[in-house]
Amino acid sequence: MEKENSNKSRRITLRMTPQEYREIENRFKKSTCRKLSEYARNLLFNKPITTHYRNQSLDDFMEEMILLRNELSAIGNNVNQIVKKLNTVQETLEFRDLLMYYERQKRVYFQKVDDIQNHIHQITNKWLQ
Repeated sequence: MEKENSNKSRRITLRMTPQEYREIENRFKKSTCRKLSEYARNLLFNKPITTHYRNQSLDDFMEEMILLRNELSAIGNNVNQIVKKLNTVQETLEFRDLLMYYERQKRVYFQKVDDIQNHIHQITNKWLQ
């Protein structure tokens, strides 16, 4: 059985006004199609197009949580490095410096945890209205 040629080598050129193009592009962005050409082919051949709707408050929440997660991860890495160093330190002065740095990182960490709790509280209040 011969393999079907999936190389799309033929072109169709279509002229549109800027407003028409923006409308097509906006519809494409709301679809699950990966490329505008895929979206156009689906329209031309009357194939189903799956669209998705975004919840802006959920998107904002997720963006904020991703930033906070990255910050917490960086702080956690710092704390792990400090603990490793504390286990190998033998000089009292270096130990004291590391301990002070650890305390600063711990305060930052707890502040970020408080920020997360506040954001979750705000989002919860929005969703419950």
